[in-house]
Amino acid sequence: MSNNEQDCGSCPSTSCAAKKQEHGESQEDFEDRRRLNRKLCRIKHKLIVLSGKGGVGKTTVAANLALSLADRGRATGLMDVDIHGPSIPRIMGIEGKPVEVLDKMLLPIPAAPGLKVMSIGVLLQGKDEAVIWRGPLKMGVIRQFLRDVDWGDLDYLVIDSPPGTGDEPLSVVQLIPDLDGAVIVTTPQDISVIDVRRSIQFCRTVNIPVLGVIENMSGFVCPHCGKTTDVFKSGGGEKMARDMNVPFLGRIPLDPKITEASDQGKPYLKSFKDSESAKAFARAIDALIEKVEKKKS
Repeated sequence: MSNNEQDCGSCPSTSCAAKKQEHGESQEDFEDRRRLNRKLCRIKHKLIVLSGKGGVGKTTVAANLALSLADRGRATGLMDVDIHGPSIPRIMGIEGKPVEVLDKMLLPIPAAPGLKVMSIGVLLQGKDEAVIWRGPLKMGVIRQFLRDVDWGDLDYLVIDSPPGTGDEPLSVVQLIPDLDGAVIVTTPQDISVIDVRRSIQFCRTVNIPVLGVIENMSGFVCPHCGKTTDVFKSGGGEKMARDMNVPFLGRIPLDPKITEASDQGKPYLKSFKDSESAKAFARAIDALIEKVEKKKS
């Protein structure tokens, strides 16, 4: 059997791109692509969490999305590709934990039952170390996180991307051509919604389905009287989703306990399951799961 006919062994599909060596592709690059494809074929669903603006709680949403999927019995991986500002290790309570290597493969860190995590933040020598990289180096480490991390068999891989539409999300799109889609996070105020519209346009440009918009920090529910105050307005994300004809997954109320839990390294949904924000998270995630799994059933 010639090199361009070799079965990579990762799936039965005869049309899989990893089964054939592309014109002009070196044998080394071909083998690297096949190795990457073997890993990706063991992951049923791949989701990327995006926002057009920083400070909207995107990483908090990504972390709690992954935790919720694991709580629902889905084997889940959480991959942090925010190279310059990796905060997943702090939020998930794995800061300072060593990364083990077995058979030349990095082992993701268990963060909760059914949930594994990998982030550049757990590979840095110190928490104050700055990562000063340009595009090609970023793509290289994202490729390594997909190819050289022993994720095993997963139902979901949740990818937390930095704000904007730069190198990291573009690298993810190039490396994972079969992404199920993107979850877009915004806050209600206009200045956030305007930037998030660009994230939706990015998805359309690179042919990624928009699975839905989550409006974070949407109102504050007083823990004493139960009254809701719209600190950052309310409904802006929902209106934007309607205007751009993309699904709306739900509103997450502002809760000071989210910040408290994140600073303490205790995932919010694990610590405050009965809060209004946790219940809103649950509704949004149930809607997302139904959309993703119904699509591929």
